[in-house]
Amino acid sequence: MARMRVLMVFVLAITAGGVLAFGTYNYTQHTPTKTVTIPTKPVVVAAADLDVGATLTREDVKIIDWPANAVPAGAITDPKDAVGRGLILPVIQWEPLLPNKLASTEAGGGLPPAIPPGLRAVSVRVNEVIGVAGYVLPGTRVDVVATVGATGGVSEVTSKVVLTNVQVLAAGTKIERDTEHNKPMPVSVVTLLVDPEEAERLTLASTEGKIQLALRNPLDKTMPVTRGIQPRALLGYAAPVKTAIARAKVASGGPAKFATTVPVVAPPPDAPTIEIIRGDKRAHEVVRQEQ
Repeated sequence: MARMRVLMVFVLAITAGGVLAFGTYNYTQHTPTKTVTIPTKPVVVAAADLDVGATLTREDVKIIDWPANAVPAGAITDPKDAVGRGLILPVIQWEPLLPNKLASTEAGGGLPPAIPPGLRAVSVRVNEVIGVAGYVLPGTRVDVVATVGATGGVSEVTSKVVLTNVQVLAAGTKIERDTEHNKPMPVSVVTLLVDPEEAERLTLASTEGKIQLALRNPLDKTMPVTRGIQPRALLGYAAPVKTAIARAKVASGGPAKFATTVPVVAPPPDAPTIEIIRGDKRAHEVVRQEQ
C-alpha cells in the first residue's frame, strides 16, 4: 500500500511538471516579439582602401544605412556627388566620404588637387636606405639631410639638414627605362610637399650631392637649425659647435617666436705631450707645433 502511494505521488509530480513546461513553451511561442527600429540615413562610404590622387568610380563607393543620429557632418548621401572627384586625403574601407577629403569637381583626379595653394610637389628618387626601410609613407613627415662636396677646389664634404618637417605627399614605385640595356627598371620615388624656396633647396641637394630622409614623429613640431658636420669634426680633428634653435608658432596665430639656446662649444683637444725620464725624475713636456 505504501509503495502504491509513492508511485501515485511520483506520477502526479511528473504530470504536473509536464503540463507546466508545455504551458510555458506554448506561451513563449505565441508571445509577440517587440522590435525596436533605429532611424537610419543613407551614407556614401568607400568600398575599399583608396590612396591620395585616386579618381572615384562607381565601383569605389557604396551606400550603407547609417544611424541618423550619428551621421558625420557633411557626409555625402548621393554617389553622384562623389564619382569623378579625386581624393586629396587617403580613406579606408567603409569610411564615410566627406567633402574635405575630395577635390572639387572641376579639379579632376590625380595628384594636383592634393597640393594646397602656394606649395609644390617635388619627387626624388630613393632606395630602401634613403626611404627609411619603407616607413616613409604618404602623410608622414621627414627631415632632408644633404651631403654635398664644397666647391672652389676644396674637397671637403658637408652633411647638413636642409629641410625640416616636410610632409610626404606620395610614395611608390615608377618604371623607368635603363638606357644601357634598354629595359624597364623599377625606381622608388618619394614626393614631398614643399614651398618654392624649399623646392629649390631640395633640387640642388639631390643634384649636387646625396640626400637622406630622416623620419620624425608627426607630433614633434620643433625645427632645429644645425651647422652641419664635416669629416674633420666627425673624426675629432676639429671642435664641433652645437647650436639648436627651436621654432614654434604662437597658438593665437601671431608671428613665429624663436627660442635660442646658448651655443655649447666643445673644449679643444689636449695638446700632445711627451714624458721625459731622467733617473728617478719624470717630466711632461708639451709639443709645440710650428705654424
